[in-house]
Amino acid sequence: MKIFTTAPPSVRFQPRAYLDKIAQIARWHEDAGIEGMLIYTDNSLIDPWTVAQAAIERTSRFVPLIATQPVYMHPLAAARKISSLGFLYGRRVALNMVAGGFSRDLAQLGDKTEHDRRYDRLIEYSTILLSLLRGETITLEGLYYQVERLQLQPAGDPVLMPDLYLSGASEACKTAAASLGATRLSYTKPLDQLAPVQGQSGPVGLRLGVIARPDRDSAWEVARARFPADRRGQLAHRMARGSSDSIWHRDISEVAETLDEGGAGPYWLFPLKNYKTFCPYLVGSYGEVAEYIRGYARLGFETLILDEPTDHADLAHTMQALDLSGELVRR
Repeated sequence: MKIFTTAPPSVRFQPRAYLDKIAQIARWHEDAGIEGMLIYTDNSLIDPWTVAQAAIERTSRFVPLIATQPVYMHPLAAARKISSLGFLYGRRVALNMVAGGFSRDLAQLGDKTEHDRRYDRLIEYSTILLSLLRGETITLEGLYYQVERLQLQPAGDPVLMPDLYLSGASEACKTAAASLGATRLSYTKPLDQLAPVQGQSGPVGLRLGVIARPDRDSAWEVARARFPADRRGQLAHRMARGSSDSIWHRDISEVAETLDEGGAGPYWLFPLKNYKTFCPYLVGSYGEVAEYIRGYARLGFETLILDEPTDHADLAHTMQALDLSGELVRR
């Protein structure tokens, strides 16, 4: 599996302190041989492209996985940012194409586009973006975008073409990912509730957190201390579940209701139920977590997006389990 982790949100930090933290985390990940780091975007966070540039300037191989939302910028603007980073640093980025987002963010932006139509828009957007990066002159009379003989200057370096990722579980998302040749990311269910993904229309990845320690009891002690029960968080999760049109959020929330606090083997959804994170966790000994990761690999998952580590030692424990699985592709 190709491995990314996740950047902490800027809202947790004071100005300037976030820059130091991002640089530190990026270097941890690069030293560990991890591909790169997912950098989120929403109305409450600082610009992910600026965060990506800061990480690039402080590393030598690290690949930022930049969340790219069509309503924030024209595809030409995104293509110019990618080609400019390549021009200045000789480095590539990866893109997590965002079709939707928090409902309050979309309302603030005046975006009333329906769920499936947002993926249609994303296809048009990404088609223009990729065509520009390939050095093509593109004319498109689409429903959402109209361009005529549009070109990118400076032209993108073909060696630095970004990999594309889309998150979601809906049929509209699957269709968009297949159309664009993108890796579709899934917020995964327990192994016994999944079918093989080989033969689906394109590669599939998953997102989850890991709390691994040398023995099972130590791992669960850390997990319960990090994610204690939170009544206010549980109420917030229920409200978000009721207002979201996200298929994956609905599905994973339904799974969470069927599991007790102890999880199903290493698989644990208690943090999601308490609105502390948006992905499942694997909790257990290095061997237990490694075997679970191997199970996902056997089903055909090719990319793993890890939740953010709490510190360098936490990342080192995670890497122990991933190395033991034999599925980690190190850079």
